[in-house]
Amino acid sequence: MKIDHLSLTNFRNYARLEFSPPADRPVVLVGDNAQGKTSALEAIFYLATSTSPYTTSDRQLIHWRTENDPIPFARLSAEIGGANGAYHKLDITLMLDMTAGTARFKKAIKLNNVDKRVMDVVGMLNVVLFLPRDLSLVEGSPSDRRRFMDGTLRQVDIDYMLALSEYDKILPQRNALLKRIAEKRANAVELEFWDEQLAANGAVIIAGRQRFLRELEVKARANHIALTGGRETLGLKYLPSILTAAKGEGGQQSFDVIGLDLDRQLSAEAIKPQFLERLLAQRREAIGRGITIAGPHRDELRIHINERDCGLYGSRGQARTAVMALKFAELEWMRDQLGEYPLFLLDEVVAELDSRRRSFLLDRLDGRAQTLVTTTEIEIFSPAFLQRATIYQVEDGQIRGA
Repeated sequence: MKIDHLSLTNFRNYARLEFSPPADRPVVLVGDNAQGKTSALEAIFYLATSTSPYTTSDRQLIHWRTENDPIPFARLSAEIGGANGAYHKLDITLMLDMTAGTARFKKAIKLNNVDKRVMDVVGMLNVVLFLPRDLSLVEGSPSDRRRFMDGTLRQVDIDYMLALSEYDKILPQRNALLKRIAEKRANAVELEFWDEQLAANGAVIIAGRQRFLRELEVKARANHIALTGGRETLGLKYLPSILTAAKGEGGQQSFDVIGLDLDRQLSAEAIKPQFLERLLAQRREAIGRGITIAGPHRDELRIHINERDCGLYGSRGQARTAVMALKFAELEWMRDQLGEYPLFLLDEVVAELDSRRRSFLLDRLDGRAQTLVTTTEIEIFSPAFLQRATIYQVEDGQIRGA
């Protein structure tokens, strides 16, 4: 999978950009801060996922110079080529319609000039993004790790994407109902419908996360062994807030799996009734608190080094190593799912690494995945890497050959 051509209009600090990155050589975007390096990666990520990794407000993506135009807009367009010879053109237009007296934000998506919904084009372009802040995968909050799982899975698993979208709609409605019940404005029997919907979609999410982490762990462990010279072993521990039970001999529920045992895959069908049972058991407490206490929105993932929690006991160097192992595992896992490599985007990551980890990273940017790397310091790259890379200068919203 590759981008043959990227076109931007009024996106961030790009008034106009036409850029055709090579696919068989790493691309290095060099420039001072606030010149457009990160915005180029953000545009590619947005085309792939319809979300920005840097802001939750799509309005901020429209070039500030257009604010006095009748209809301020930004347009992102990519010509996408696949390993099987398929070719697609993806366009996203963001508009701020001021004509009715109040600002109305619109997003229009086209695939090969045909109008589409967001869910129709997610997965058309696949990316793995590596940022310095990804250390939060080890040191940050549970929501950071849930975002990592969801961001990868929703690109390759349509059932997961749909279940996640539905779950995110159902959860606030159930919470609102819980508050109405507590205020005596609704009856608890009304929860039955929402519980059924929440459990059905939540079970798909839990099963998808368990499968993903089981397969990811194998690849991450191999990368981690290579990074540490075999001195340390990485492990992943999935801790769903729904305590599921695995079946033993005779089909009996024989033991609780605290943090789903990644060696035993539970299906969504097996998880759903246990989810419903937990919702029922927690109903009184949930009504009292006005929130849904358990579900994928409360799940946790812990990263272990030599069977010790890296977030609690690991050094910052161990955290960097673990995250790098996970990012390359994510790249390899997506390749297995897609049959081809996704794009690999690295935003100011190289400068954050010591020489050993930097060498590991650069040695593996071998052209198999179309790769774009940003930096303010070209000197930190090895001469051998620069010889096989294509270097572009980014200045004031323009990308030029160095």
